[in-house]
Amino acid sequence: MINLQQDSEGFIRMKRHFPATAAVTIKFSDGSVEELSGRRLNEIYDSALADFRAQNQLDAKGFSRGPQKKVQTGIEFVAVHPGMGQ
Repeated sequence: MINLQQDSEGFIRMKRHFPATAAVTIKFSDGSVEELSGRRLNEIYDSALADFRAQNQLDAKGFSRGPQKKVQTGIEFVAVHPGMGQ
């Protein structure tokens, strides 16, 4: 079982995928607790990463095809809210 806690801004720290069969418990800032599967949390992570890449004009692999400069290609924090497990 993996235990995570939502920060005051509504995010959890997630740098990588969790095992699909893992049970992940998230304690939200309002005090509620929800258990999600690793597969569901990975879907949420992938969606957040796709949004990040689209907003920063990056391709599907996270590369910038524009002029060469240092660009952050990944995310570390994922927004979550109660009820995402359904």
